[in-house]
Amino acid sequence: MSDPRVIARAAVDLLGGDLLRSTTPTGERTDPYLGFRFRVEVDGLEVGGFSEAGGLDVQIDVMSYREGGENLFEYKLPGPASYPRNLTLKHGLTDVDVFWDWMQQTARGLIVRRNLTLSLLNLQGETAMLWDCRHAFPVRWSGPEFNAGSATAAFETLELAHHGIARSKGFSLIAAAQAPRETGKRWL
Repeated sequence: MSDPRVIARAAVDLLGGDLLRSTTPTGERTDPYLGFRFRVEVDGLEVGGFSEAGGLDVQIDVMSYREGGENLFEYKLPGPASYPRNLTLKHGLTDVDVFWDWMQQTARGLIVRRNLTLSLLNLQGETAMLWDCRHAFPVRWSGPEFNAGSATAAFETLELAHHGIARSKGFSLIAAAQAPRETGKRWL
C-alpha cells in the first residue's frame, strides 16, 4: 500500500468521501488537496523528506482610529501584514547535519538567509500550489526525544524566521527570479 494514490483514496474514504467532494459551477467535481504530499526546497534545491511543515500564517494588523465627536464606533483601518508564526520544518534525523550546521552558524553570529519553497503536490505528484518564504534564517532547533520503551524515529525540528510569504500556482517565484541567471534551472 505504498502507492500514494491508494493512500489518498483510503484517506478520502476514511474521512467520509462525500464530505470532501465539492463541485465547480460547471459541475466538475474538485476535491481539496491532501496535506501529506508536499516538498521543501531551500534555495531551489530539494532538501530531503519532511514529515511536517507549518507556520504558513499571515495576518493584517488592524489599527483603530477614533474620530472626535463620534462615540458610537471607532474606525478599523487595515495596517501592515505580519507573520505571527515562524516556519517550522520537522524531519527524521540522519547523518546529514545541514540544519544543525545552519543553526550553529546563526548562533555564532554568521546569519545566512535562505529562500524556501513549500510545494503542495496533487495526487499525481505534480506541484499544485507553492509558498515562497524569503530570507529565512534559523531561530530554534529541537532535537529528538529519547524513549527506550518506544521504537519511533528520531526527529529534528527547525524553526525559521522569514521576511514574508508569497503564494503562487504553477511555478516558484524564487525559482523564476533565479532562472535567468542560472542555465538549466527548471520552473515548477
